[in-house]
Order: sequence, then C-alpha cells, then structure tokens
Amino acid sequence: MPITAMEQVIRDILRDTRLRRGRKIDRLLELQSEARGIQRAGSESMRTIDEGLQDDLRVIEKALRDLNADIHEKNATTP
Repeated sequence: MPITAMEQVIRDILRDTRLRRGRKIDRLLELQSEARGIQRAGSESMRTIDEGLQDDLRVIEKALRDLNADIHEKNATTP
C-alpha cells in the first residue's frame, strides 16, 4: 500500500536512531505547527481545507501519541 510523503517523513523521523525521543517529538511538533499554519491560512482565505492536510495532521498526532508525547506540556512552553 503506498504511503504519503508526510507518512514517509514521519517514518524517517521515528526510525532515525541518531535522534533522541525529545528531538523526535520536537520535529513532529514543528511539522504539526506548519500543517496547522497552512490550515489556518486556507480557512482565512475561505479556501476548502485540503483533505490531505487533515490526513497529515492525523498521522502526525498518531506519531506523537506513539512516542507518548505530552503535547500539552510541550505546547505550553512554545510561544
């Protein structure tokens, strides 16, 4: 079954043995922030939200859950 570009990026992050868990979480949160920014920009311009973007966000959030990331704590420290 083919995977999306975002799924491949996330797999690469999760499988990278050089990255510690905290850095993997940070990178996933960066991807999540970027995707949400694109989503906000689309909604502000009254464009239809791309279904692929919703899928990307779901995949990112699943990866964060798989790493047992405390998302609320991490986001609280982010300006």
